[in-house]
Amino acid sequence: MELLEAYRRGLTGFVGLVDQVAPDQWSAPTPCPDWDVRALVDHVVTEELWSVPLLDGATVESVGDRLDGDQLGPDPVGAARDAVRQAERAAAAPGALDRDVRLSAGPTPAREYLRQLLAEHLVHGWDLAVAIGVAPRLDGAAVRECARWFTERVSDYQAGSLVRPAVEVPADADEQDRLVAAFGRDPAWTPGS
Repeated sequence: MELLEAYRRGLTGFVGLVDQVAPDQWSAPTPCPDWDVRALVDHVVTEELWSVPLLDGATVESVGDRLDGDQLGPDPVGAARDAVRQAERAAAAPGALDRDVRLSAGPTPAREYLRQLLAEHLVHGWDLAVAIGVAPRLDGAAVRECARWFTERVSDYQAGSLVRPAVEVPADADEQDRLVAAFGRDPAWTPGS
């Protein structure tokens, strides 16, 4: 699958889940122990908003603190929809994926950055789905694209404590369960577990 299309599917899937958050679920627990549903959505929305200037050539330093704090405001669903639109436009802009993005870790090819963002949307999309009690069905082609990429990076992510240790899954686990398990999620997680 072409990377930009996989990213678009990740964006669409995530915002589709945000649309399903009931008013009383924003404080519900998620598989991320430090985040409730609102904090998780805010994290992903903030990543989307960061992608806009970074894919346009800005540096972390030039963005400064403009994206600090809550990005959801009084309309979390509207904020998420708007951020997704901005992120998709930034990624699809002519030449955006042909440059380096200047991250805090140093210059990074924009395509690598987009794969990182795809992983954020898929894995946190799964987190959000299970937190709000929706069947966590991620886009299969996007999952395959992300899994192919992450297989080569899992050791680096674990060494840098960027993900929790992988969770064991049965040999017959599907691609989605294997992906979320590689990111340290138990595919059987429920809000009460």
